[in-house]
Amino acid sequence: MRRDTLAAPLDRVLFGQQVIAERVAELGHSISVDHAPQVPVLVTILRGGVVFLADLCRAIEIDVELDFMAVTPYGSPLADGAVRILKDLDTVIEGRRVIVVEDIIDTGLTLNYLLRVLRQRSPESIEVCVLLDKDVRRIVDLPLTYRGFSVPDRFLVGYGLDFRGEYRNLPYVATLRDEVWS
Repeated sequence: MRRDTLAAPLDRVLFGQQVIAERVAELGHSISVDHAPQVPVLVTILRGGVVFLADLCRAIEIDVELDFMAVTPYGSPLADGAVRILKDLDTVIEGRRVIVVEDIIDTGLTLNYLLRVLRQRSPESIEVCVLLDKDVRRIVDLPLTYRGFSVPDRFLVGYGLDFRGEYRNLPYVATLRDEVWS
């Protein structure tokens, strides 16, 4: 069933489809200008980042390569964000420009850990492009080169973000009612 209007568990729309499309186009243009004539590798973490990556790569005006990683926390969440890599990159990134494309960053622990792992592979550079930055929850300092929107400390769904596997396909970003997830 397509959800074109707010469903009962959703609180309000933070960013509508058009606002997201405009910001993604701006980010794509910035990446194009900054990286031409190189061919950067865009890396996203499955599954949430796929929607953003798909739109972003179409907004980039230079050639890019795409690759994916899948991770899961080791047992209980660790203080350093250490994760187990379930699916690693297929692309060799040594000497390449890498842009990690994230749907949302909050504490930054997992991304910080992954950036350390990727740096060990000797890329020419690593940058981060995030659509939604929940910087009020940040625990570690991260080098965010491209940032879409700063977001409040709320549970967000839509545009790739889910709650128990649902709402990823919403074309907008909305807040989930507190009583649903708390």
